[in-house]
Amino acid sequence: MVSIISLWIPILLSAVIVFLASSFIHMVLRYHRTDFGKVPSEDKVMDALREFDIPPGEYVIPFAGSAKEMGTPEFIEKTTKGPVAFMTVLPSGRPSMAKSLVQWFIYCVIVGIIAAYITGRALEPGAEYLTIFRFAGCTAFVGYAVALWQNSIWYKRSWSTTFKSTFDGLVYALLTAGTFGWLWPA
Repeated sequence: MVSIISLWIPILLSAVIVFLASSFIHMVLRYHRTDFGKVPSEDKVMDALREFDIPPGEYVIPFAGSAKEMGTPEFIEKTTKGPVAFMTVLPSGRPSMAKSLVQWFIYCVIVGIIAAYITGRALEPGAEYLTIFRFAGCTAFVGYAVALWQNSIWYKRSWSTTFKSTFDGLVYALLTAGTFGWLWPA
């Protein structure tokens, strides 16, 4: 068994490497630029929504407060008439990535801690590189990718977007696994 404390270097270094890799993927490769589409008549839709002063949050339209309400003729008529949408409303103002980037880095550290915990409980110091790689990589893949699938299942996010993010998660998992295998205590 290897303690999490003795794995702080691979935890932090893997988080830095994943952070840099994700920056490269999103800023240089840019295959995520098609993840969202433009709403037809964007200005009109924004003007129409603006008058309601919707606070930041997650919304669904039409909204049913219960499973029973989802079966009512009124709700069925609304869904049939459409549009049906899941919507995230962000605060108005100039976009800033700083808070999201900090949160992303913290998330990367947390995935590293979980990978360290599972791998450290399963293996001893001096374990073989590929065995470490397998445990840390599988754990990191679950943290970076598998949890995203439910967004396509339940919230109808495009499967192509989910597959691209799953590929990203695989890259991040391989980088995490390689870092742990490289810096595993002897």
